[in-house]
Amino acid sequence: MRSIVHLSDLHFGRITERVIAPLIEAITNIRPDVVAVSGDLTQRARARQFTQARAFLDRLPTPQIVVPGNHDVPLHNVAVRFLRPLRNYRRYITDDLRPFYHDAEIAVLGVNTARSLTIKEGRLNEEQVAWMSDCLSACDPGVVKIVVTHHPFDVPEGHDERQMVGRARMAMEALARCGADLFLAGHLHVSHTSHSATRYKITGHSALVVQAGTAASARGRGEANSFNAVRIDRAQIEVDRFEWQPERGEFHLVMSEPFRHTPEGWIPL
Repeated sequence: MRSIVHLSDLHFGRITERVIAPLIEAITNIRPDVVAVSGDLTQRARARQFTQARAFLDRLPTPQIVVPGNHDVPLHNVAVRFLRPLRNYRRYITDDLRPFYHDAEIAVLGVNTARSLTIKEGRLNEEQVAWMSDCLSACDPGVVKIVVTHHPFDVPEGHDERQMVGRARMAMEALARCGADLFLAGHLHVSHTSHSATRYKITGHSALVVQAGTAASARGRGEANSFNAVRIDRAQIEVDRFEWQPERGEFHLVMSEPFRHTPEGWIPL
């Protein structure tokens, strides 16, 4: 069995400072095999904010799969936004915009969906999808295959579908052929789990689409700060949600969602 801690939307520059130490402690105690961070490490992509984010990541377990979000692209510096949109991200976080980890049980890849031409929206292109497909197709069929993006492949009911990653259907159809099992994303500051089959209706494919809330931002949008711990083997995946509870001064497990693997994909246990 493998475990992945999935956190998102840190927003250094506008964080709830008192959650940081308990967040690090909770993640460390889980002893994950991989930490996945699905974007928006900063509030305004400034060097000081990336320095703070880097110091935070350095206190977490490794290996880490980290991808940028739309807030990691400068908003007001127009020249940098269009000419070198991820300059500070590459300098302080990682120069690798296609991180990939694999072992005998899981394969986890991350891809950048942030774009200069939009403020909030994200997008995948054909080159990125081809790379993702090549990576996952090369993996052993028994490996659980996981994709990390900032912008999600699905949104909860009542949310604007424009918040989904652009060209999601093209990407999902290609990744379904590779047997993608699990999609991890952020962006909405809302915790949510759904099945790809509900929206995409691809015969014989039903992946899990898991949304993390904001781990540290002061903008919770009605939810407590939270993160996910995903426990994985070939036959079963469990998504555990940990929420910040200020009266306890700690992150506490509040929900567990188990799923099992079938010939049609992942279904609730």
